[in-house]
Amino acid sequence: MPIPLDPRKKPADIKVRVSTGAGVDILWADDHRSHYDFAYLREQCPCAMCDDERRKKENLTAHTGSGPAAVLPMFKPRPTARAAKAVGNYALQIDFSDGHTTGIYSYDYLRTICPCEECAKAFRAQAS
Repeated sequence: MPIPLDPRKKPADIKVRVSTGAGVDILWADDHRSHYDFAYLREQCPCAMCDDERRKKENLTAHTGSGPAAVLPMFKPRPTARAAKAVGNYALQIDFSDGHTTGIYSYDYLRTICPCEECAKAFRAQAS
């Protein structure tokens, strides 16, 4: 039996602004509005490869007390989106300027990572 979805994690309106680079704006069923910059979404990519990289960094930080030290910090351009498409009626997939295309951002995940404090308390606190 499928787990019922939290009705607060159902989008009422979605605007993906690839051409302007403004990001993704979602109006949720509970009238909450979320804005996601493409750079933020790239950092939060839910694909297995990115999740593994995040876990490695977290473990390194936990064991050494600091993140990896770069000998020569390299400039990395801020990621933008080249394209985006709906995946069924449950997610978005974004083609980023760095060539990364494998992340599928479910609406459930997007509400969970909403950058506002209200959603951090409501969704991320219970996920920990």
